[in-house]
Amino acid sequence: MFDVRKLRAGQKLDLTFEQWPQADESADPVNAQLANISMRTAVDRHIAISRKEDGTYNADEIITELKTGYVRAAGTINSSLFLAADKAGVPAAIVVEMIRMYSYDIDFQREIRQGDTFEVFFTREYDEDGTPVREGDVLYASMNVRGKERRLWRHEPTDGGNWDYFDEQGRSMRKFLMKTPIDGARISSNFGNRRHPILGYTRLHAGTDCAAPSGTPSYAAGSGTIEMAQRNGSFGNYVRIRHANGYQTAYAHMRGYGRGIRKGVRVRQGQVIGYVGTTGRST
Repeated sequence: MFDVRKLRAGQKLDLTFEQWPQADESADPVNAQLANISMRTAVDRHIAISRKEDGTYNADEIITELKTGYVRAAGTINSSLFLAADKAGVPAAIVVEMIRMYSYDIDFQREIRQGDTFEVFFTREYDEDGTPVREGDVLYASMNVRGKERRLWRHEPTDGGNWDYFDEQGRSMRKFLMKTPIDGARISSNFGNRRHPILGYTRLHAGTDCAAPSGTPSYAAGSGTIEMAQRNGSFGNYVRIRHANGYQTAYAHMRGYGRGIRKGVRVRQGQVIGYVGTTGRST
């Protein structure tokens, strides 16, 4: 029902004790016995444990039926999508999903400009008191970047296939490689000759650096097979993926690796392969 090893600091437990004898209000609380334990394990469920007359305990999982509502939000980007979406009341989880939706087509570091607009329509779940407790799915999103509008709808095929986002022509959003494999990052150093920030002399920078907070997930830009997942000299924690048609992508300086990421493993596009960090020779 619930793995107690998943208990975390700050998780709330409600305990009810019965004093013995019950009629004596001054009874030593040391002699009180545990009667009930209640603990919320998710926004829509909690576990109730009660003591029976024979001294054993009975546990029940109580599931609360949530109501689904719909939310529409729109805004104009003045500095970043995150700030504009937050101002429009869009929660961070929905913004992250929008970035993933458009990361195959829009380079969020170099293409977004002041005055670009967005619109999103998503579900939200409410408890019995009408309090929003969980964000649902993005059903529709639109981004107008540099005068070009890109609209996507969530659709689940009737043949039982996996759901995906499609445009008005029925084309999937997914492409061979993602343009933005890190959420909300900015380009801190482009490909080409540059003055090395640590070594101090000019040399070829054979890659693109993305700046983002430490711990930000890094995604596989495309599906492929892990060729390397280990420390790699000045690159620090390093992953290299072999894609179709001879392409390779590499991810360096990471703080750590995604779950199950190791040499020989097949990864899918958009899968977390590591987390932004400063290992190896990095600023």
